[in-house]
Amino acid sequence: MKKIVIIGGVAAGPKITAKLLRSDCDCQIDLYTDEKLISYSACGLPYFIEGLIEDPNRLIVRKPEQFEEKGANIHLGKRCIKILPDEHAVLIQDVDTKEIEKVNYDKLAICTGARPIVPSIENIELKNIFTLRTIDDGIKIREKLRHSKKAVIVGGGYIGIELLEAFYLNGLDVHMIEMNEHILPIFDPEISDIIKNEIIKMSNGKVRIITNDAVVSFLGEDKVEKVVTSKGEVIDTDFVVIAVGVTPNTEIAKDAGIELGVSNAIRVNNRMQTSATDIYAAGDCIENFHLVSRNYAWIPLGSSANKEGRCAAINIAGGYDALPGVLGSAVTRYNGFTMSLTGLTETEAKKFGFDVISSTMTKKDKAGYMPEAENITIKLVVDKRSRKILGAQGIGSGDADKRINTVASAIQAEQTVDDFLHLDMTYAPPYSTAVDPLLSAALVINNQIYKI
Repeated sequence: MKKIVIIGGVAAGPKITAKLLRSDCDCQIDLYTDEKLISYSACGLPYFIEGLIEDPNRLIVRKPEQFEEKGANIHLGKRCIKILPDEHAVLIQDVDTKEIEKVNYDKLAICTGARPIVPSIENIELKNIFTLRTIDDGIKIREKLRHSKKAVIVGGGYIGIELLEAFYLNGLDVHMIEMNEHILPIFDPEISDIIKNEIIKMSNGKVRIITNDAVVSFLGEDKVEKVVTSKGEVIDTDFVVIAVGVTPNTEIAKDAGIELGVSNAIRVNNRMQTSATDIYAAGDCIENFHLVSRNYAWIPLGSSANKEGRCAAINIAGGYDALPGVLGSAVTRYNGFTMSLTGLTETEAKKFGFDVISSTMTKKDKAGYMPEAENITIKLVVDKRSRKILGAQGIGSGDADKRINTVASAIQAEQTVDDFLHLDMTYAPPYSTAVDPLLSAALVINNQIYKI
């Protein structure tokens, strides 16, 4: 019987376990995680904090006993502290007792994920300064929110925006501080500016967004009471959430001599194999091959972690599966305003040497006479030489995300903008305009290319 050891829970590790249990693999499965839960939706935490989800247990996808009933061995509160590739073994430490045991494997899967970046800020050890990763983190933030009037969010990425929504909808006065010139800097600057302006407009004076500034210190006797920025602003607050990004947990992989790639994430091939024999990796600890740039990138997303876990499991079990790569497709919202993108932005495409042509179109998402019609803004990015679609961004209070999903399909099919114009998309007044906003953006680019 083949012995398979999986390090890490949450998304990729449990996905590998579940897929292996459904396969014909004659194997013993042992999953080790240093947490007290094995499989939960970290992506749902901001909505639990908001109060949209009352019971945190609803975020638990599977309990240990659900895996154990089917034959897997689940070890909670157990941390892998060393990988010994030459011995096909790992050292596992009990989180509470600190006892260490040596565990042998035939195949190993590293699913150690990522952790929040905690910047070096003066007095960051004060109470009521949080990061968000686990359900326990979410419970602490939600409890503090209920007894607070003011909050500061450090960082203007996806998690920051989702927490901003949660805090605003609970009546808090919120400051968001982003060191870059724009919030959500993964979008093109003019799209980020629209997002910022829309958030401010719909927040009734309860939200202030500070960009191009950084937090340098926290003030307070025992708990944080004030936030000080590099430009001298002093902001009163009841609590702070640090949401400046995450970093992959790859120290044990590096120590074992496993090859790392961009952002110190683990380099894998399209079968999720690492540089070490019989060792696979999946989830937020690995880098990804970007299908448009044809370069490696680190894009930690829950959707990708599940696909990677499935791929790894099939190959561990002796089958064959290959994940071609990712587009970095992502979506979030603020108070009904959607922000979504796929592929490369114009800024990124130029960095990778594409001859970029783009169009930005603001249009109703449904027939204008329909009472529920809302504006959406679509930006389509195309390579002028090949006419292939490189990426798209969609924002607005209407159905922007479904347009981005359409573009993601077109990019993976390597469609040109000419091909795209002939897509037979659905139309009825409650769902779209007669010429969909996506096609309108494509028509503008087509006209520019052919000078029509």
